[in-house]
Amino acid sequence: MPLIVMCGYPCSGKTRRAEELKVCFESNTNRKVHIVGDGALGVEKNTVYADSQKEKNVRASLKAEVERKVNKDDIVILDSFNYIKGYRYELFCISKHTQTPHCLVYCLTSDEVSSTWNANRDAAEQYTQDIFDALVLRFESPDSRNRWDSPLFTILKDDTLPYEAISDALLKRKAPPPNQSTQSQPLSSANFLYELDKITQDVLMAIFNAQKTSVPGDLLPVPGATEKIELTRSINMSELRKLRRQFISYTKMHPTENTGHISNMFVQYLNKSLH
Repeated sequence: MPLIVMCGYPCSGKTRRAEELKVCFESNTNRKVHIVGDGALGVEKNTVYADSQKEKNVRASLKAEVERKVNKDDIVILDSFNYIKGYRYELFCISKHTQTPHCLVYCLTSDEVSSTWNANRDAAEQYTQDIFDALVLRFESPDSRNRWDSPLFTILKDDTLPYEAISDALLKRKAPPPNQSTQSQPLSSANFLYELDKITQDVLMAIFNAQKTSVPGDLLPVPGATEKIELTRSINMSELRKLRRQFISYTKMHPTENTGHISNMFVQYLNKSLH
């Protein structure tokens, strides 16, 4: 099921464009179109986006719904902010694992225009100014040079929807081949889980110890990896352990044939999750 990831400021026209896409695809193809979004969850936006844990839970619910619906036949449109690049990377990995194309539709507006559209909404549908400003401040703009943000379709408020280009990107383009981080494979040896546990623990300890003599901006080397941790802030052991558990859970389901790749895979995962 080709995946369309909407992206943009609050009140930037994402839902309108998602509905336009749904109508176009249903009119021009025989495919079913499913829109997954905040609205279906019945979230109280000003409550959710004022609480980081509640916001994480909403993102997790949306991602889980995408995972349930995605396959190679119909089309899924994820209508949400999707403003965190690490989250967009996770969505990209879902499409790779399913071996179906994906694209990003970026509704580009200025914060002034979006703020005006927000003010013109019914009071019950508006974001408070504090929440609106915080979401704009946290927004991580997509970049077509990143494979998880490509192909990227940027739409201004007065633009005509580029349906043909989006349709070609989804229906005429080959799905990305699965790689070691997304390909389901049988366990290659009884030793795999032991190696996974040991290697990830060694990486955590290397990061924890390196932070004692490092400052934000440093690149931290870790054992067994050619890539380095991009340290943008101080990371406590509790956060590192949580990310390690998440990585281990995912890697158990999608093990690599070569345990020598685990360190680099874990470093890549940490770099995406910590930024």
